[in-house]
Amino acid sequence: MATMRIKKGDTVQVIAGKDKGKSGRVISVDYKKNRVLVEGINMIAKHEKPSVTNQDGGIVHKEAMLDLSNVMFEHKGKPVRIGFRVEGEKKIRFDRKTGEAVD
Repeated sequence: MATMRIKKGDTVQVIAGKDKGKSGRVISVDYKKNRVLVEGINMIAKHEKPSVTNQDGGIVHKEAMLDLSNVMFEHKGKPVRIGFRVEGEKKIRFDRKTGEAVD
């Protein structure tokens, strides 16, 4: 299994699907299913019944999970490929085109 290059809090850009070209911050990552939840991307309308937390119920708009292959890490406003290298005792992520550290 390959190492995950995207982490919670990263800014990513969508490279495929209905939201292609949009970017947002990663809310959560599902490492087992290779899926990410991105803020403001892949919005769905979910019909909810009234409950204690949502008294009225109705239609709620929220983000849905995206496949990891449909997003790329965004560095300086452009989507980039990410690599790993060891510097001293630390493993860091870097932009594979420029060689610049991204963390």
